[in-house]
Amino acid sequence: MLATILILLIVFIVQWVGDVLVKLIDKRNTSSEEVSGKKIGASFGLIVVVAASLFFLVGNSGEADTKAPTPVKDKLVVGASTTPHAEILEEAKPLLKEKGYDLEIKVFQDFVLPNKALAEKELDANYFQHIPYLEKEIEDKHYDFANAGAIHLEKMAFYSKSVKKLDDIKDGATVLVSNSQTDWGRVITMLQDAKLIKVKEGTDLVTATFDDIAENPKNLTFKYDIDPAIMTTAYQNNEGDLIAINANFAENIGLNPEKDGVIIESNNSPYANVIATRTKDKDDKRVKALIDVLHSKEIKEFINKKWNGTISVVD
Repeated sequence: MLATILILLIVFIVQWVGDVLVKLIDKRNTSSEEVSGKKIGASFGLIVVVAASLFFLVGNSGEADTKAPTPVKDKLVVGASTTPHAEILEEAKPLLKEKGYDLEIKVFQDFVLPNKALAEKELDANYFQHIPYLEKEIEDKHYDFANAGAIHLEKMAFYSKSVKKLDDIKDGATVLVSNSQTDWGRVITMLQDAKLIKVKEGTDLVTATFDDIAENPKNLTFKYDIDPAIMTTAYQNNEGDLIAINANFAENIGLNPEKDGVIIESNNSPYANVIATRTKDKDDKRVKALIDVLHSKEIKEFINKKWNGTISVVD
């Protein structure tokens, strides 16, 4: 806008000076040619000085107009899964506003893009992943990320349309698990706690794979090539005898681990969902304010009431 005004001003001044020059040349009966020449020279000099000054100002104003906007320091942009993460953040938004910060929530439908967006500085933080998944992403993709704080635990459970209790599990039963490798140790731990399998001695259960199973007395058949988001479809289609489904997906089809699960994850699971940031932003005051809000009494009551035990709050 400023550049446009300055350009119009230049045009006006040049036109005005031009008119003056014409009048000076036409005044044959007044001043001598020497005086007229001096006036013309002075007027031309004035044009050069004014034009140069205004072009300098226009150049600077255009340069200022193209500068990137300064980031809003009291705004926090967080990427999140739809359920329950984005819902929890929506509830936290007015509470964070009371602390002087605006919260912008960007919803993602997968487990890959939120970390990519965080690395590319499109987000200030994200909230969708548990600790083992974050650690594996850092190891595999060399992300410079940090765990800024654990918020909640989404209980994993095995569901079934044909099995109601452990004694109903038949020899050779099919067990469906997602292709998310960071959840394999989780479900293996659940199966071992239920005494359905036993892993090799010395195995780290957090990083355990199906190759680490040493004893399988019921000859269970494991399939682990299904995307986490469609495990509920596999359940609805009765594609397996036991199907491991995370709470956020189970909740979408009305399943509750405490009420409907055949095998339920224990409360001391290490798979808490966290707020992740770039390492240098871990102690950012906006992030710390968000963590405080998510640990507040109001948010705990909201989670307990809405999900009724499906999701446990982490202190």
